[in-house]
Amino acid sequence: MQLVNGAFIAADEGGFHGPSLDEFFPEGIFFVGTPFEMNRIMLIRILMTVLVVVVFWLGTRNLRLVPSRGQSIIEMGLDFVRVNIAEEMLGKKDGKRFLPLLTTMFFLIFAFNITGIIPFLNIGGSSVIGFPLVMAVVAYIAFIYAGVKKNPAGFFRNALFPPGVPVWLYPIVTPIEFLSTFVIRPITLTLRLLMNMVVGHLLLVLLFAATHFFILEGAGLMKGLGVGTLLFALVFTLFEMMVAVLQAYVFTVLTTVYIQLALADEH
Repeated sequence: MQLVNGAFIAADEGGFHGPSLDEFFPEGIFFVGTPFEMNRIMLIRILMTVLVVVVFWLGTRNLRLVPSRGQSIIEMGLDFVRVNIAEEMLGKKDGKRFLPLLTTMFFLIFAFNITGIIPFLNIGGSSVIGFPLVMAVVAYIAFIYAGVKKNPAGFFRNALFPPGVPVWLYPIVTPIEFLSTFVIRPITLTLRLLMNMVVGHLLLVLLFAATHFFILEGAGLMKGLGVGTLLFALVFTLFEMMVAVLQAYVFTVLTTVYIQLALADEH
């Protein structure tokens, strides 16, 4: 067995062996057989969580009027979330109130996504459903909290029985509103993040595994195909880097949109 971009390829058995979903369920490394069992993906999540905390702690512990290079990068990242997401969609007051949540969500999702292209890690911490589900639950709680805080008596009533809709339509509209607002939102948030990371990882492994097979086992002109798959793999690695940022942005924006809808006057 040989490790290629995080996937074990059975090259010694001959033939090409592509990636499988088993890669997202690696064997335990620590505390095997206990409820606290930790595998490679869990270790990646812990590593990136610690890294995010350390980076922001080091970048903000000694703030200067004239920022250093590191402080400038941190401030650019924070300003991106503050200006382009929080304040742009929620206004200054509510944007400031939800900024810590949105900032944490954006950078943590990005950190977990980007590990899919980091050598020796080679799999996204968000490519197993646990993390996307937790983020979706956090977003779900945030927009319900925002709505109840803004309108304790009328949030759920207005969400399920929209003002202006004829009463005789409520038997049709209310189930649709319930499903779309309180069921489909967290499901789509979870699946959008999860599936992008799963598909991206499988494609990268497929391309690198094909490169490995064509160059090392292919005969004659088949070795040239390995050059092509390698080029595709490198291009797709850059694409995955863009997807890592884009998915963090989209998830955070959708969370902000849901909060914005919960804070709307009609609620």
